[in-house]
Amino acid sequence: MGAQNVIFNNEAADTTRITSILIDEAKQRVPGDVVRIAELFLDTPYKNGTLEGEGEETLRVNLNEMDCTTFVETVLALAYTSGEHRQSWHDFAFNLRRIRYRQGETSGYASRLHYVSDWILDNVARGNFMEVTTMAPEARYAVKSLDYMSANRNAYPALADENNFAGIKNVESGFSNHRFPYLKASWVKSKRLAELTRNGDVVVFTTSTKGLDATHMGIVKMVDGVPRLIHASSKTGKVVLDPLTIEEYVKRYRPEGLRIIRLRKD
Repeated sequence: MGAQNVIFNNEAADTTRITSILIDEAKQRVPGDVVRIAELFLDTPYKNGTLEGEGEETLRVNLNEMDCTTFVETVLALAYTSGEHRQSWHDFAFNLRRIRYRQGETSGYASRLHYVSDWILDNVARGNFMEVTTMAPEARYAVKSLDYMSANRNAYPALADENNFAGIKNVESGFSNHRFPYLKASWVKSKRLAELTRNGDVVVFTTSTKGLDATHMGIVKMVDGVPRLIHASSKTGKVVLDPLTIEEYVKRYRPEGLRIIRLRKD
């Protein structure tokens, strides 16, 4: 894979930083610690839409600005690459593509895993992730038809292109009455979460918004045995270790519930 297959925000700086992170991780007793890598991005400015651009869909890397999804994907790709004992930005880019795109292949706008349920299902099927949510006896199931993107076409500039719109409609057709697990917001207590989650798990916040499955995600960090959230926060405008516990976060922001995903490095 050459640099022509990747668009960097700053190619020289980004490739150098990626390589440096991977080399540093290789020196650790257990390379690829998700939380350790996530903390390298604390205070990174929040920016939405960094994956959008003119022309063909291309893998984009931006270590200087992140939204909640690009933050999680970047960290997971770095952790996975470190776990493979690889130290090249080429290997990182391969794994980022593997996580971000359907079947790990970039083939147009609709090949990007836009819906979180699609992102989870595709990565679980390929052995990249495991769904931890269902390990809780209290897990429930929601049934929703995912069509938010096509129903709000004007909010997505790429959907002005008829081929992109048709591609997204085709993806959405596979998620008509989609059934997915979640834990109700009222279930979320620090003790229960601490029993279910590990450092580095991904928490996905589900939503009751019509046609949409999730609105936010972040990475679990245990602080004195209590689960907290490292995430790219639009509210603070940067990547933070949230001052709230996840239990407090759920009470304040009132998502419908949450899902828990774990990177598989075996």
